[in-house]
Amino acid sequence: MIVTMQPAATLKEITGVIRVLESFGASPSISRDCGCTLITAATSKVPIDAQQVRSAGGVRDVHEDAHPFKRVSRDYHPEDSVIDARAARFGGGGFTVIAGPCAVENEEQIHTIAAHVAAHGAKGLRGGAFKPRTSPYAFQGMGVPGLRLLRDAARANKLAAVSEVMSIDQVADCVEHLDVLQVGARNMQNFDLLKEVGKTDKPVLLKRGPSSKIEELLLAAEYIVDAGNPRVVLCERGIRTYETATRNTLDITAVPVVKQLSHLPIIIDPSHAAGKREYVYALTLAALAVGADGVMVEVHPTPAKALSDGRQSLHFEEFERLMEDVRRQSEFRASVSV
Repeated sequence: MIVTMQPAATLKEITGVIRVLESFGASPSISRDCGCTLITAATSKVPIDAQQVRSAGGVRDVHEDAHPFKRVSRDYHPEDSVIDARAARFGGGGFTVIAGPCAVENEEQIHTIAAHVAAHGAKGLRGGAFKPRTSPYAFQGMGVPGLRLLRDAARANKLAAVSEVMSIDQVADCVEHLDVLQVGARNMQNFDLLKEVGKTDKPVLLKRGPSSKIEELLLAAEYIVDAGNPRVVLCERGIRTYETATRNTLDITAVPVVKQLSHLPIIIDPSHAAGKREYVYALTLAALAVGADGVMVEVHPTPAKALSDGRQSLHFEEFERLMEDVRRQSEFRASVSV
């Protein structure tokens, strides 16, 4: 429920409405829009009596819930959220690039990649320490030692460290070493994990599941925010369709749809969407053009020797070219949005 107060509503009247909402078990929050105070009641143990709320002093209008998600809805939070994580900023009109290998392999590899992507404008360093793999025989990651290597490489190059957390018992280690906790596509509806990362104060990068609707992605984000952590960045990484030319089908329309429905920032992962490095350049520029808040791309000095997802990883030279055009197009986007 969204309660719009009169522009001249007093503090006593606003407090009175809050008390009414709380009497139904709701947890109200306050924001401002067009000179009016908005009081939102995102959850409630019992149905809220709208007529009782309307009869309270200072109330101009009452809107019933339009979406099953509440706290991540733009109705409840009209302004765009901006999420900061060290050098990385998501939202606010910028375009942030996270880059790095699919998996942390050794100290030399991750430091070499970190130095290169930082030198060419990346603000975040990605790298898997815990790897969810389809085959049990594939490289599963280095675990906690990989987190430490990623953290050290990120710190040395003033980057935000980003890596995936796969289970509740990994959360403490990830909080200790990372700047952004990534919840992967396979875990988008692991609700116990969502609640656990929601108890932390670390930004959470939440990837869309391969067969999930946009509404389901936003409801997954709702779990995190409802648990107490509002610092969520959404990630569109492609969905599973009948098409086999690419690894997944990038749903580029998810960006404007999410922007309309939610205040949370959203980035694109073109590497996992395409599965082939030759498409990453075009999909990155498409993400920028459609209004995404950034991208996360995979980069490796020798992709043919990568222990994971080498086929979709950019060579260093390809990443340099990509970043040159990202800079140019970002400047153009900023100029036309003024």
